[in-house]
Amino acid sequence: MSKLNPSPAVEFYDLVTRTHSEGGDALRSVLGDVDATAGPVLDVGAGTGRTVRIIADALPGARIIATEPDLVMRTVLTHQVAGDDDLRRRVTILPEPAQTMPLPDRLSAVVLFGVIGMLDREERMQLWDRLLPRLAPGAPVAVELLPISKPQQLPPMPYAKERIGDHLYEATLQGEPGDDDLMVLNSTWHITGGPGADRTVHGTSQWHTFGLEDLARETGMVAEQLTMQAGVLRAST
Repeated sequence: MSKLNPSPAVEFYDLVTRTHSEGGDALRSVLGDVDATAGPVLDVGAGTGRTVRIIADALPGARIIATEPDLVMRTVLTHQVAGDDDLRRRVTILPEPAQTMPLPDRLSAVVLFGVIGMLDREERMQLWDRLLPRLAPGAPVAVELLPISKPQQLPPMPYAKERIGDHLYEATLQGEPGDDDLMVLNSTWHITGGPGADRTVHGTSQWHTFGLEDLARETGMVAEQLTMQAGVLRAST
């Protein structure tokens, strides 16, 4: 799912990923056949480190390049990596966005979870031009998309529900069409239970809508849908 804007709802990012965990299972299945000796795994928009840990667990010994331009999430990512001796040896953190991140000559896999919809078609084409020549033979590109391929009105729906200590965190998400292929996503978080006053926090993000088959046409790769939101692109044989 799309990452929320840095403020003020970024504090709840990990609560969303906990609720929508099926993408993590899909990513593990994609990584199962990766030859990590062919090059590092690139995690674009690594957020607070959820996908970094999945990659590290699925591919022991693999080198990982984790890019995250948002300072708040990158701070949490750095904390997660620095506190784990194994990750400290294997994970390199970059602050650049997808459009300008430096890339190695070879990649054994690419993970684009919660980020590809932040790029318009021109930006995606520029990204593919940089990524595709660097993919090792058989290297997969794992992607996570909104489960809608064009802008539409989305009524409020439950988004996340988690309890931390005495506080209950509940969120709803609604969407409306923006310009061109954009969806505007609005989340509302209610934090209730003592101690302290109840809180309501609103977050807004934008997401370019398209489907996995659109990415297959852009890249010339073969697409496989794994869940409602997760899929994989592989070079055609």
